[in-house]
Amino acid sequence: MTELGALLELRDLRTYFYTGDAVAKAVDGVNLTIHPGRIMGVVGESGSGKSVTGASIMGLIQRPGRIEPGSRILFKGRDLVREDERTLRGLRGNEIAMIFQEPMTSLNPVFTVGEQIIENLQLHRRISRRAARERAVELMRLVGIPAPEKRVDSYPHELSGGMRQRVVIAMALTCDPSLLIADEPTTALDVTIQAQILELIVKLRQELGMAVMFVTHDLGVVAEICDEVAVMYGGQVVETGPVNQVLSAPRHPYTRGLMACIPRLGMDRNMRLSSIPGIVPSSKLWPAGCRFANRCPQAMARCRDAAPPQVRSGENEASCWLLVSDAAPVETSDG
Repeated sequence: MTELGALLELRDLRTYFYTGDAVAKAVDGVNLTIHPGRIMGVVGESGSGKSVTGASIMGLIQRPGRIEPGSRILFKGRDLVREDERTLRGLRGNEIAMIFQEPMTSLNPVFTVGEQIIENLQLHRRISRRAARERAVELMRLVGIPAPEKRVDSYPHELSGGMRQRVVIAMALTCDPSLLIADEPTTALDVTIQAQILELIVKLRQELGMAVMFVTHDLGVVAEICDEVAVMYGGQVVETGPVNQVLSAPRHPYTRGLMACIPRLGMDRNMRLSSIPGIVPSSKLWPAGCRFANRCPQAMARCRDAAPPQVRSGENEASCWLLVSDAAPVETSDG
């Protein structure tokens, strides 16, 4: 059963990588729902499974990785895990688009940026080359590239990092996708350009009505542009809910730890920033119980022995044994 009004639902998503000596369980039981026109922030440390989750939705997992049987990726009610590659190619860049971290790895250096936008348009829309070029110029203007009639014939190396990222966004928008997956799209940019890109994404969401899955490690960005947030740790979602509620009243110790690490205005310059001790466990050796137990200051014996259930606490949903006594388990749909 799919949730009413949901655009995308991840149900027990598990993406494993089979190496020579062990299995890396990069994504291990992710449940997540994104609604039309909403921005869902996905946050967590490196190695938490954020980017692999996005790649799984796009159908970009290749050997030695695979999406495990029983995983479900429901997009507009269709289970993408069961679709063939030809169907997925029709969806990628058309109904679901992705912006990657570093624009230079997304753009081919031997083709002009216009050629690369035109190629995607002709692949999915079957329009003439002239019409595709006109649409490419229009898209470049939409994302704020000055003099797009000239820039359409530029090569990637002739553009600044901010301009290249805008081109990548224009490529993602060629077919007016229902869902845009943005995988840390501002990581390589300076603060001024980052603010412009974030403003652009919010503006396009409002104008086009698309949903956005915004993958980041920056809680400040999440607070600024997102409607909901999912906090990932150890290949799982440990807390999710409305962004204001999660950031103002976090329920999971890991979320509280992330919040404590953020510097605040007015802090004594001699005061040491908080940090979460330890490191994320290896995805090849997840512990049997709570995956945050070895770093959690409130860990109990049962935290190390058994994985905590997901419970609802106020507007938040979190997986923590500390919440079991005062909250009810979250019912998950199946079938």
